[in-house]
Amino acid sequence: MNTILKTTFLFLFFASALFVSAEVQLPSILGSNMVLQQQSNVKLWGKAEPDKKVKISVSWNKKVYQATTGQDGKWLVEVATPAAGGPYEITFDDGNKLKLTNILIGEVWFCSGQSNMEMRMQGSDRQPIAGSNDVIVRAKPSQPIRMYTANRKRIRHSADKPQENCTGEWSENFPENVANTSAVAYFFARTIQEVLDVPIGIVVSAWGGSTVEAWMSREILEEQFPAIDLTHLTTGEDIKNPSTTACALFNLQVAPLTNFAIKGFLWYQGESNRHNSDEYRKLMSAFVSDLRGRWDMGELPFYYVQIAPYRYENPDGDDAPKIREAQMLNMRDIPRSGMVTTMDVGNLVCIHPENKKAVGDRLAYWALGDTYRLKGFGYKPATYKSMEMIDSKIYVKFDSAPRGLSPMRTQLKSFEIAGEDKVFYPANAEVEMTSHRVSVCSEDVPNPVAVRYAFKNYAEPSIFGIDGIPASPFRTDDW
Repeated sequence: MNTILKTTFLFLFFASALFVSAEVQLPSILGSNMVLQQQSNVKLWGKAEPDKKVKISVSWNKKVYQATTGQDGKWLVEVATPAAGGPYEITFDDGNKLKLTNILIGEVWFCSGQSNMEMRMQGSDRQPIAGSNDVIVRAKPSQPIRMYTANRKRIRHSADKPQENCTGEWSENFPENVANTSAVAYFFARTIQEVLDVPIGIVVSAWGGSTVEAWMSREILEEQFPAIDLTHLTTGEDIKNPSTTACALFNLQVAPLTNFAIKGFLWYQGESNRHNSDEYRKLMSAFVSDLRGRWDMGELPFYYVQIAPYRYENPDGDDAPKIREAQMLNMRDIPRSGMVTTMDVGNLVCIHPENKKAVGDRLAYWALGDTYRLKGFGYKPATYKSMEMIDSKIYVKFDSAPRGLSPMRTQLKSFEIAGEDKVFYPANAEVEMTSHRVSVCSEDVPNPVAVRYAFKNYAEPSIFGIDGIPASPFRTDDW
């Protein structure tokens, strides 16, 4: 190559590099194909050269917004969004233009948790998702569902402090994209999209095997849980296992996304906290409060999944039911929260239930009934309210069962009863025909004082609301 050609090549190369470096930089959550929350003030943010003006043009109202970068190059503006619709475009101009296209405006939900939330529609090796093949093949972009998944496999930076960005991208509703999207989140999105008839965006940030402490911020743990060791955040060493390290997943996969406007939260986690169930109830309340504060959009709804039956170390153990109990009680602790029961989708030998559709649909029922105020269907599971001892029987009453429980005229499984000796025996239980109570008794316990239902790691359900939603397991004692 002669000198003139070399000079020309180098000039073009550096000119191109300069152009790229001068272009507005956006976090991965802001991209083409995204869904923005409708009728809201959404934040748009990024980086450019220091002390530079950035113009932001949005096609839905033809307005131009302007921001000036600070010394660190950061900028942020708030933009009003209209009612659901699209597609739209957003152009960012700091002297070089960057355009995002195919943007929809609708409803956005943040979906997080451990492996049962993370599990993709195509399933894992030897662990399928029931009905997924049909769902995948029928996916089409004309149904306005868009998916963003934070990609933990591409993480390359430290988790000891909150990050400004994470890897991920928005994708359209094509089969290959649906196959790689959270099954629970997608089933949720599909149901509310069909009912509301607006674009739906799901932001999936999940990590298999994770504890709730890993998703919590340093500030909330220092303030409310000083016994939790946080020295790993000050050593400067790489965190090798973010899934069980306090604050690590908050830093990696929550902090970078809190500017993005959403409608609410979906959460499926708890299996990895079964060994500290006594603390889990308090951790969850603090976690939700902190999330809402980080998004600063008011008391956003929080809908979550009660963990399903599975044997763990021992099918008759009580680690998992104690987590389920904490999750049930969290509905009382956490305003604007709702719990999905999964007692009918568990599997003795697999911790990942195949029936993710039931889980996603039940989350959707909560959102449709509680957030969007639709009526005529059930979404709340029956939960233990009180008990009364009469002669040799205990009668159990339930909340959220206005039309009673089912089935009647059937001996119910998974009930146990105990006397003052605290020894539980299998019980005879049935739904009363003249009330909303369940009567429980046993010949082995003439003077009963306590009842348990499905209070084991693995148990088969036997009581449901008339809407088909399984009742939550419970115990009347605290032994």
